[in-house]
Amino acid sequence: MSHAEPRQYAQEAFNHEAFNLEPEVIKGLLLQAANAEHDAKGLDSDWQAARLYCQASRLGSAEAQFRLGMLYAAGKGVPANRDLAAAMFATASLQGHSESQRMLETVELGAVDLPPCVVAEVDPEKAVASTDSIDQYVAGLPENKRWILHLVDTISAWYKVDAKLVLSIISVESGFAQSAYSNKQAQGLMQLIPDTAERFNVKNAFNASQNIKGGVAYLRWLLAYFKGDVALAVAAYNAGEGAVNKYNGIPPFPETRQYVKKVQARYPIKNHVFDGAIVEPSPIFKRKG
Repeated sequence: MSHAEPRQYAQEAFNHEAFNLEPEVIKGLLLQAANAEHDAKGLDSDWQAARLYCQASRLGSAEAQFRLGMLYAAGKGVPANRDLAAAMFATASLQGHSESQRMLETVELGAVDLPPCVVAEVDPEKAVASTDSIDQYVAGLPENKRWILHLVDTISAWYKVDAKLVLSIISVESGFAQSAYSNKQAQGLMQLIPDTAERFNVKNAFNASQNIKGGVAYLRWLLAYFKGDVALAVAAYNAGEGAVNKYNGIPPFPETRQYVKKVQARYPIKNHVFDGAIVEPSPIFKRKG
């Protein structure tokens, strides 16, 4: 299977209309930031991207403000902070940035100042990386498996799911083994069971592209269903949303609890942005209300 290098993916982003409408100086900053985000080998790359998005944001770029907000929402490179994410989405929305306007529907907007790096020429705060983080894990992947990183990066962007969450699930599910098969008939990189594969139109679960598309589509659905609660979505990915609903939270199954702990060790973000239009929320939230 052929695959593109990180710079090629960044170039695709650079060709996006939003990039092309920017002044040359801002276009350069956005391209550098996109390259940094797609640098799977650089453990500090997301923070470098945040630093560049801060610079472009200070120059008034709505696209940079949106992308910086996404980094704060996911806790990539900078500490996860939904308030700062919302502030960035609101700032970009004032310039008519449509993606930011949609993202505001998934977060609560309060009276929060902008990140210091947006209002002054200072570096953003760095996120504290776990020694078992997915960054550390993928840095040690052999060369013959690195093409999977680029595939995940592309598909995750299509579905607006954090690639690091997807990679964390793949690392726990299959250890990046494309031909993985469990005694429960779970198949491929994201270990899709036949019912889930059929539900998300996966014809060949051992095909990496189909498998990841199906797994990420399911994960996006779960994140919407559980209103961005990563632990609940991950538990449901392992045990099914019905089990999470039945137990009003993470089921008491030892396998599922251990699974959630492993994923959270590599992806410690508690909340993920979600599209509330995909599905009605789980009844868990009605019971809590």
